[in-house]
Amino acid sequence: MAPPAPPSGRNHVTRPPALRRRAPGSDDHAAATAPPAPWTARLVERVRQDDTLAQFARFVLVGGSTTLVYALLFIPLQGLGYLAAHVIATVVSTVLANEMHRRLTFRAEDRVGWFTAQWEAGGVAAVGLLATSVTLGWLDTATAEDDVALQITAVVTVTAIIGLLRFIALRWIFRRPSGHAD
Repeated sequence: MAPPAPPSGRNHVTRPPALRRRAPGSDDHAAATAPPAPWTARLVERVRQDDTLAQFARFVLVGGSTTLVYALLFIPLQGLGYLAAHVIATVVSTVLANEMHRRLTFRAEDRVGWFTAQWEAGGVAAVGLLATSVTLGWLDTATAEDDVALQITAVVTVTAIIGLLRFIALRWIFRRPSGHAD
């Protein structure tokens, strides 16, 4: 016995697939009659756009996730000393962040090669490494005990400031025109 056919002119799809992109202002009948998307779907669609605000949101998400990688490396490496743990965790998380920014934040994999992305963003990150190292050194002399939470909080604060400078540099200073690969 065959399943009953849907009424003429209708199908079983109640909303369009989540991964399909539609041009803004498209006059799609299904979109006009579908219920509003949940806020999470609207947020994901907004972050996928290519304007400055969406790029900044992706930049913050990548920065937050790689800061978590930093913390997960820094804590177990504390036995090497705060500075060695900081340098190792910073280098690993920075290489990861640079590649994620190249591919996800700025969608520049067709314009900027891996080495160039590491060189440009790594140069800005080196300023951050210097600033966070000085901060950790100051904390080491100013506090009586090693407070890992305080150290990570200080690094996150300085990194957020440097991160804003990195976004500006990567978005407006190091930007290459479309179609230009290195």
